[in-house]
Formats: sequence, C-alpha cells, structure tokens
Amino acid sequence: MAILVTEKTRVVVQGITGSQGAFHTGLMKEYMDNFVVAGVTPGKGGQDLEGTPVYNSVAEAVKEQQVNTSVIFVPPPFAADAILEAVDAELDLVICITEGIPVLDMMKVKHAMKDSKTRLIGPNCPGVITPGIGKIGIMPADIHMPGKIGIISRSGTLTYEAVDQITKAGLGESTCVGIGGDPINGTQHIDVVKLFAEDPQTEGIVLIGEIGGDAEEQAALWIKENYDKPVVGFIAGLTAPPGKRMGHAGAIVGGGDRTGAEKVQYLKDCGIKMVQSPSDIGEAMKSFFS
Repeated sequence: MAILVTEKTRVVVQGITGSQGAFHTGLMKEYMDNFVVAGVTPGKGGQDLEGTPVYNSVAEAVKEQQVNTSVIFVPPPFAADAILEAVDAELDLVICITEGIPVLDMMKVKHAMKDSKTRLIGPNCPGVITPGIGKIGIMPADIHMPGKIGIISRSGTLTYEAVDQITKAGLGESTCVGIGGDPINGTQHIDVVKLFAEDPQTEGIVLIGEIGGDAEEQAALWIKENYDKPVVGFIAGLTAPPGKRMGHAGAIVGGGDRTGAEKVQYLKDCGIKMVQSPSDIGEAMKSFFS
C-alpha cells in the first residue's frame, strides 16, 4: 500500500522547462513512464516536453490532466508563489525540491496553508519515492527496492545511505520521505510516522534526524506511546558546538534544545534503536527480522 505516492498519483512538474525540471522529469518518467502527466511554466503553455504537455498554470493542468500532486523545481525567488498556486488548485500533495527559499516567504506559505487540504513536503528536500510505483524528486532510483521499511529523513544524502543499507539488508522500502532540512517546512517527522503507522505494508521505520529543534523528540514520544513496530534512529551532527550551523539551516542547537547526546538518549528512552553511524542502519533493522 505504502504512503503519499501510490498508483493513483498524477504528477505535474512546476518549472518543467527549466534545466533541473526538464532533467529530473526525464528521470522520473524513466522510472515510471505514466507517472508525470503534465508540466507548468507560465507563458510556455501549449509546448510539449518529450511527450509531456506544458500548461501555463496548475489549474489548467488539473482541469486537463486531473493531476493531484506537484513537484516544484522553480527558482527560490518564485518558489513560494509556486507552492501557493498548487495549494490554490487544491492538490493533495506538493513536493518542493527548491533550496534557498527566503524564510519570510515560507512563513507566508505556512500561514496560508493553515486550513488547506494540501500536504507540503519540503522545501529543500530530495522528494518521495515508493519503490516500484513511482518517484517524485531527485533521488537515485536504482538503490531502492520494494519492501517493508519506511524511511524518514531531513537529509537527502543520509536518506540515500539509509536506503542503500536497507536494500542491502534485503528488507526493501515501502516509501522513503525526505522532509527537507530548512527551519520552516511543511511536514515533520511525526506527521510521516503517523502515516507509516497506518500503512500495513510498513513493518518498521528508519528515522534520521539532526541536532537542533525537537521534531525528532516529538516523533519519538508519539512512537513510545502509539507504535510497537521496530524503529531505528540516527542523529547527524553530534560534534557541532552549540550555536554552530552544520549543513542544514534547521541543524542549529539553540539555548532551549537538548544537546545532540541528550537527544540521542531521549530517543533511546522512547524505545528507538539508535546507531552511531549510518552504515549500521541496515544491520540494526535486520536484527528485528532475523
């Protein structure tokens, strides 16, 4: 069954005629040919990008192609408006790959989405893939294998490492969700955990987080109280001193946050099997099924 990306997903690519949009549209269609059904670039409606019709607006794509999901490759100054356009079109899911969207713009997006039916993944994320069904984003498809482990991560690179570990362990993935590393994003760890908990295909979860903030702790507490299947966790950036940014804008330890070591201990206390290295994720999860 999996989550977010299913057989019913119909994707429109916002920014399809840009270099990144065109390139990754090709790779997404290569993975599953009938998955991307439309593209949007204002002023370029009526064009055709290697078999994918291009429209001037998301609303047109919804009307003509019944799209229900968007992936955004629009440059940072215009990406927030692209998200809001997809929200106004009442899409089910919007995945924003764009990195570097101004924080003020995302604050406006967050406020505008309060009563929306749309779920936002990202920005600054690798996307979502349900192996064997479809991929939306920039992740390398060949490392994924259909299976039973759900993966959630702030970091794109660490998502790929976790996937590789789980695939090599012979377990495969139900769905992999890169939620993005920006301080203001649409979907948190706990939101994805709850989706996985309702999914009969998902028999275990890999949760990858970073220092800074308490999103991982919120998810861990919910897991402790509501989820009885295996969860393996990893926290990146443990060597960062307080106040030091390490990679993502969200990976900053503030005065009210637990230290990295304290966060790891909290997740352990909530029943999550924590590993010290991403290379241990596969074996740690496999130990629950051997």
